[in-house]
Parts: sequence; C-alpha cells; structure tokens
Amino acid sequence: MTAPDGGRGAGTRRILVHPDGPVLAQAAAARLVTKLVDVLAERDEAHLVLTGGTIGIGMLAALGGLPLREAVDWSRVHLWWGDERFLPTGDPDRNDTQAVDALLRLLPLEPGRVHTMPATDGPDGEDAEAAAARYAGELARFAPAGADAPAFDVLLLGMGPDGHIASLFPEHPGTRETGPSAIAVHNSPKPPPNRISLTFRVIQQAREVWVIASGAEKAKPAALALSGTVDQTVIPATGAHGTEATLWLLDRAGAAELG
Repeated sequence: MTAPDGGRGAGTRRILVHPDGPVLAQAAAARLVTKLVDVLAERDEAHLVLTGGTIGIGMLAALGGLPLREAVDWSRVHLWWGDERFLPTGDPDRNDTQAVDALLRLLPLEPGRVHTMPATDGPDGEDAEAAAARYAGELARFAPAGADAPAFDVLLLGMGPDGHIASLFPEHPGTRETGPSAIAVHNSPKPPPNRISLTFRVIQQAREVWVIASGAEKAKPAALALSGTVDQTVIPATGAHGTEATLWLLDRAGAAELG
C-alpha cells in the first residue's frame, strides 16, 4: 500500500506485509543494503540509525548473512542509535551490544563513525541528563549547517505492544519534548528505568523512517498508528514519519488489524 503520510508534509508512506518474522527480517535486511548502496552512489557518506528489539536485531543478524553486504562501503557509513538502555558498556541488554554481536563485528566500520550512546561507566557516570546532552552534542557535530542533527538517510524503529518507538512511551514526558535532539528517559515502563532517546523532532527530520514490527501483539498499535486518529503522545508510533518516505515493514500477524 502507498499513500501520502497523513497530510503532514512528509513523504509517501508504504506498508509492506511479509509472511512471518524471519522473512520480514530477511527482506528488511536486503532492502537496507540496497538503500545504502544507492545513498553512497549519490553522496559521500550515509547516516543510518539502528534500533534494538527482537525483530530489529534479527534484521541485523540477517544482514550479516547476506553476501550482498560487501557491496556497501561501510567505512563511509555513520551508525547512530535511536535509543539506548542506560547501562554499563557491554551490558547484554544494551542495543549497541546486541548490534555488535549480531552484525557490527563483521563489518569494516570506521570507529569514528560508530556513534554509540553513552553508558553508565562513561564520562558522565550515572547522570542520564548529562549523557543525553553529550549525545546531542555528538549529533550536532555531524549536522549540516543550521541543524542540530544529521539528516539521517534511514532511521530504523521497532514498535512495542503499547505502540512505543525508541524510548518514547505512551503519555510519557518524552513524547511532549520539543527542545533537545536527545533526552534522558526516567521511570520507563519497561526495564531498565533509565534510558536515552532521540526525540520526535529529530526522528521526523530523517529522510526515511522505517518501522519494523512483527507479531500479533503489534497488530492493534500498528492499526491505530496508521489510522491517523490518535496522537503521538498516546500511540508514539503515530509520530514515526520521514521527510521523504515512511515504510511500515510488517509480518501478517502484525498487519492483521489493518483495514
């Protein structure tokens, strides 16, 4: 399905439904490799935002098994994260740890272009606000003139059964934040309680936003988000849209309640 993305001045929205989670992961991985090859044919470098979660990490693992990944000049790719669990470096629950295990250890990445979010054993210790401000500063360092974050070529998002994206949870203060590019999140309804997240403002500045979701528990929030009838503070996935394109990559179970 292809349609204007809710009349918000964003690009077109496409909904692509795959048979099941494993096929979804493989298809999304192949799509991402192709997209990065195309971006690097047009520009000197690419900016990609990674996500965690079962299907997000599953997609990275699938990409690791694709011989086509060698077509990407990974030394020209900047990697960012949409959110992170504020835990020590190397903690198995951190999104970056899982990404390294699933894929990044296999790639010839330029270390200075891998922008992990701060950890509790970093220079800011357990001060999540300072850590978020540090990440905001990193975003600004690579932003074009007049902006405070890169124009991400692809920003990947998972979605929770409550409709949350990144670490922006329903009715949580972060869903109303319009200032910084990155924020500290406290009292998360999912453990751990402290996190760092990009804000809607930065997410919506990405050229393309891809929401990847699988499973029957995602069907209701997906339908609500795509209906355009609920606010992003209620179903945060409603606010997932890019300036050029928005892709919803679902399996049949996750798309079961779409009209």
